[in-house]
Amino acid sequence: MIKINLLPFRAARKKENIRKQLSVFLLSLVFIIMILYYYNNTLSNKVVDLQSQVEQTKKEISNYKNQAEKVDKIKKELDLIKQKTEIIRNLESNRKAPVLILDLMTQLIIKERMWFTSFEIKNDNSNFFITGVAVDNKTIADFMTRLEKSTFFTNVSLGALRQEKVGELNFKRFDISCSKLKPAEKIDDSKGKK
Repeated sequence: MIKINLLPFRAARKKENIRKQLSVFLLSLVFIIMILYYYNNTLSNKVVDLQSQVEQTKKEISNYKNQAEKVDKIKKELDLIKQKTEIIRNLESNRKAPVLILDLMTQLIIKERMWFTSFEIKNDNSNFFITGVAVDNKTIADFMTRLEKSTFFTNVSLGALRQEKVGELNFKRFDISCSKLKPAEKIDDSKGKK
């Protein structure tokens, strides 16, 4: 029988097998490293994109905050202007009221028979307190009747009436209070008169 030494072949085969496995392992390792590198680059690009989006969004938010502050400032200015306009309207309407009331009083007064010593307006031009001097009681009664018949006054009442002597003449000092008719009361009153 012939003897063949198979050991070197087995050893060579074993070495070849180890070399193949090592090659496959190294190729697999290189392939995995390449995949990880590609995945890392992809994630890095996404992170950079997201960071740029975050920066852009922060800039937009800052811009919108500035615009919101401007809008709030404009709203405050508009509110202030509205308040000033309302104050001007009130002043304008209240400016004419005392002049009109005094003009009306000069029309209602009985000339040369009475005069006012004080005229007071209270509660936003709605209550009037008149103090004056008259020649006699009839003059005061006529003045009160004129006040009641006017379309401007209501609740006319005599607060006090006292005699006052100046020199040899006797006069009557009076206190009268009345209220201004509101526009709705004037309308109702005019409907009742028809």
